[in-house]
Amino acid sequence: MAADFRNDPALQEVIQRLEIERKAIVALQGKAGLYALTGILVLIGFGLLGIALFWFYIPAIAALIYAFTIYLKVTPAYRAYRHSFKANVLTAILKSNYQDITFEPYEGLSLEEFQSSQLFSHTPDRYDTEDRITGSLAKTNFYFSEADASYKTESTDSKGNKTETWHEIFKGIIFTADFNKNFNGVTLIRPEDIGSSIADWFAKALPIFNSSGNTKVLLEDPEFNKTFSTHSTDQIEARYILTPSMMSRILALNQKTKSTISLSFIASRVYIAFPISGNYFEPPLKKSIPEDTSIDQDLYIVQFMYDIVNELDLNTRIWGKN
Repeated sequence: MAADFRNDPALQEVIQRLEIERKAIVALQGKAGLYALTGILVLIGFGLLGIALFWFYIPAIAALIYAFTIYLKVTPAYRAYRHSFKANVLTAILKSNYQDITFEPYEGLSLEEFQSSQLFSHTPDRYDTEDRITGSLAKTNFYFSEADASYKTESTDSKGNKTETWHEIFKGIIFTADFNKNFNGVTLIRPEDIGSSIADWFAKALPIFNSSGNTKVLLEDPEFNKTFSTHSTDQIEARYILTPSMMSRILALNQKTKSTISLSFIASRVYIAFPISGNYFEPPLKKSIPEDTSIDQDLYIVQFMYDIVNELDLNTRIWGKN
């Protein structure tokens, strides 16, 4: 069970200092919002009354400009508060619960590793990643971080007007750990859905469309086949990895998440993508740091990632590295 940071006397002084900063930011936001709302309402009111004299609008415009100048102060203040929270509070809390942990708020999963994991079929046009946490449990080293990737498409209508549309590839947390085996092929496990079923049908009916060398792996577990679509460039190795016990563990892990996970076994690592809509490891604004439950949720996520090592039994070295 995680230690409650609210009872840690060493953190109280820095939390009290951050509370002053948090309240100042909230006050600035409220003040800016009030002036902006006043300016907008006055502009709308005069517009509805049909007042055309410019000087009538000057106070409203001045209020909007003043609101904008206040907002300009909010951004750097919040950036400093966020940095101090992550560096001085969240890092200390994580260290007090996991001594070997390393928290790097401004690092993440590199774009190269995101792509080389082969978890996703699209190449991102926009990619953000942060909050990398590195740890180890017995013989297994692992790390995970938040990632947000999307790609864009462009279309042109009959009048030549171009429209740019963004599509989400992934938003959530990607976990990776050493699997203690150098894989010869690539094994991918993705959610079974209509799209994957159609792709499988085309690959089987028209092999020319399957240029990647990945072929569907039909496994012995009906529940696993119903939940996931498994492909591999090495059928024998895929079955070697996905023993009945491993499939059962992956299903159990998947049942703990709201959205279906994706996995890849590549090189000597396992990658697991957890789609999550929230943004973790961020400081609270609306509530005080001790009252807000976001830190408890952050600790739950970290413990969940640590538990994966045991859930997948990664410390049992049934294979040699080669």
